[in-house]
Amino acid sequence: MKKYIELAARIHVFLLLNLYGLGKIMNGQFHRKGNLPPEVASQTLENVGSFDLAWTFMGHSYIYILFVGISQIIGAWCLLWNRTKLLGVAILIPILVNIIVFDVIFLDTYGALASAIIYFLLLMLVLYFNKDQVAEVIKLMTQKTKNISESFTIKIKTIGMALAIFLLVFSFEQLMVNIIGH
Repeated sequence: MKKYIELAARIHVFLLLNLYGLGKIMNGQFHRKGNLPPEVASQTLENVGSFDLAWTFMGHSYIYILFVGISQIIGAWCLLWNRTKLLGVAILIPILVNIIVFDVIFLDTYGALASAIIYFLLLMLVLYFNKDQVAEVIKLMTQKTKNISESFTIKIKTIGMALAIFLLVFSFEQLMVNIIGH
């Protein structure tokens, strides 16, 4: 049963975040630069509401919109396969946390917030169902970090020793130059 619940959660998030990602790319989200709604464009910054101000700011850069939309789509597609589902979760969780925080701060309606929270919880459910794999990944990352740290320490010591030898040779050379003359 766990397998079916997880698959349903992954498909649900896949479908909806693909729609959101495509919506961003196809001009369906944010107030685009040069294409502001008249009720927003006619106001001063001081009078624009939080939502419209945030929506206008986010829509100012098409590169940003592409980045967010494509990230949502890539993360969503990764959810479809068992081999990449955890990568998809890792891509989508930060995006959803950002959306949740954004919605709490800027929106005065809560439908989008509720959806983002549901997607986030479904991804957390996927993580929970794969907790042994997640623990193994964390263990491997911890070991890699330890190995990198040890390797870095060895490199620093090697560079330090080479620098010390260089300084000794340079000092000896300068002493000889000063004693013997130019």
